[in-house]
Amino acid sequence: MPDRPRHLTHVVRRNQTGGPNRRNRREGPVSGGCLILLGFIFGGVILAGVLFVSLTSAAPGAPTATSAVLAPTTPLATAIATQAPPTATPEPPLPTSTFLVPSPSPTAIVQVEARPTVMYMTQSGDTLAAIAARFGVNPDDIRQPPVLEGAATTLSPGQLLVIPSVLSQLGPAEKLMPDSEVIFGPSAARFDSTGFAKEQGGYLARYKGFVDNITRAGGDVVDALARQHSVSPRLLLALLEHQAGWVTNPSPAESTLNRPLGYVHPYRTELGAQLNWAANQIEIGYYGWRAGTLTTLTFPDGSQLRMDPTLNAGTAAVQFFFSQLYNRAEWEEMISPAGFPATYRRLFGDPFTRAFDVIPGNLQQPQLSLPFLRGQTWYFSGGPHGAWEVGGAQAALDFAPASLEGGCAPSEAWVTAMAAGQVVRSESGIVVIDLDGDGSESTGWALFYYHIANQDRVAVGAIVERGARIGHPSCQGGRATGTHVHVSRKFNGEWILAGGPVPFDLDGWVAQNGAAEYQGQLVKDGVVIEACTCTAAYTAITAGR
Repeated sequence: MPDRPRHLTHVVRRNQTGGPNRRNRREGPVSGGCLILLGFIFGGVILAGVLFVSLTSAAPGAPTATSAVLAPTTPLATAIATQAPPTATPEPPLPTSTFLVPSPSPTAIVQVEARPTVMYMTQSGDTLAAIAARFGVNPDDIRQPPVLEGAATTLSPGQLLVIPSVLSQLGPAEKLMPDSEVIFGPSAARFDSTGFAKEQGGYLARYKGFVDNITRAGGDVVDALARQHSVSPRLLLALLEHQAGWVTNPSPAESTLNRPLGYVHPYRTELGAQLNWAANQIEIGYYGWRAGTLTTLTFPDGSQLRMDPTLNAGTAAVQFFFSQLYNRAEWEEMISPAGFPATYRRLFGDPFTRAFDVIPGNLQQPQLSLPFLRGQTWYFSGGPHGAWEVGGAQAALDFAPASLEGGCAPSEAWVTAMAAGQVVRSESGIVVIDLDGDGSESTGWALFYYHIANQDRVAVGAIVERGARIGHPSCQGGRATGTHVHVSRKFNGEWILAGGPVPFDLDGWVAQNGAAEYQGQLVKDGVVIEACTCTAAYTAITAGR
C-alpha cells in the first residue's frame, strides 16, 4: 500500500501546570526582576531578527539587496546585524503560518469479492418477475439488454441475462419436455388417442370409461380430459404407459387396474378420475413455474428440493407430477434419462423435434368486452382461479347475473361473445370461440366459456360478432353452487393467467390477483371491484360503462 500522506500541522506543546508531584513555590522579588530583564533582552533579539529578515529578504524577481543595514540598539542585536547578509538567489517566501485542521484518516480500502453470476437465456413465456423468483433475486438485480428494459408483458426468447448466483443444492437441470408438447397446442390438435391406442394393442384399446357422464372408449377418455385441461394427449398417454403399461400391454398387472396413475384416493380410482388428477398436477407445475410461484418441490415425506432455475415450464411440470407420488430417490429414477423420458420416446420419439416457442415476446391481448349485454349489471363473483380444476392454471374469472333466486336457478340473461370469431366447440356447458379464423382452439387466441346452459347455446361453426348472444349462464357442465359464467383465454393452447403479465382486460376493467384463489379485483380508472360469491352491491359491474 502507498505511504500514508503527511500533513503540515502546528504542534503546540504546553507546559504542564500543576499536578500531583509539582510543589507550588512563591517567587521572590529578585527572581521576578531577573525574569523581567530577561524578557526585555529576548524580545529585543526577536525584534532585531524580524527587522533583519524583512529588510534583507527580497521578493521573488526583485534586485538583490547590497546595503541597508539597520543600526543595532542592543549589544546582542549588534552582533547579529554585523553579519554579512547572503547574496544568493532569492528564495520564495515561506508559506503563511495557519492553523490546519487535522485531516481525517483515509478510508481503508476494502477488497470486496466479486459476486458470482450466471448467464441465462430467456425462454418462451418468461417474465422478468418470474425469472427473479426462480433465481431467488430481485428483478432489479438482473442485468438485461436495453431491448428488454421496460418490457410490459412477456420476454422474447433468446435474450441473454446476467443474474446473481445465490442458490445452491439444486435439482436436476436436464430438459425433459418442451412447453409445446405439454400443452394442448398445434401438434396435439389433430392427434387421435383412440386410433393410437388401437395401434399399440394394449389394455387401453378395449377399456371403457366415463367423462361428463358419457361412456367413452379409453382413447376418447384421454382426448376429452386433454382438451378440458388443455394438456397434450401424448403426455397423458406416456404417463399412463409409464405408470401402468396400459398403452402397449394387453394384460397389465392387476394392481394397476385401479388407480393406474398411482394417485391414491378412496373413490377416484378409475381412469377418468386418475387422468383428471394427473392433468391438474401438470397444470399446477407448468403454470406455477410460469408465474414464478413454484420454485421448490415437496416430496411425500416432507423433504424439499429447490428446482433448478434454468428449467422450462414443460420440464417443471413433469418434475412436479412425479414429486407428488415419489420420494427423492425414486423421483430421481423417474425423471432420469432411463425413466419417463425413455418411455415417452419409445411411444412418440423425441419431443423436441416438435418443439416451438408457444408464447412470443410482448404478448398482447386483443380487445375484449365484458361477457354480457351492454347496459346490464352483473356481479363479479370469482377472481382469478383454475381454468378447469381448483389449483390449476389461474386463468378464469366468474360473473353472475342478477337474480331473485339463489343456487342454480335458470336464467334468461345472455352471455355474449367477448370478441368476434368462430365457434369451434359447443358441448356440455362449454363454448370455445377461435379468434384467428383457422378453426382451431390450439392456435392463436381462443376464448373459453363454461357453465353455458344447453338451451339456446350457440352451435359449432357459427361466426359471431363481438357482443353476440351465445347462451345463458347456468351450472351446466361441472361443479357450481350458483348460476354464473366462467371465462378464460388461451394462446396457442396455453392458458393465459387472468391476473398475470397479460391480464384479463374487459372494456378497460383489468383483473388483478387476490390473496387466494377466487379472490381478486377488477380495476378501471381508479375504481376497484372486489370479487365475492356473495353477489353483494360492491361486486356489481355494468357493461358499457
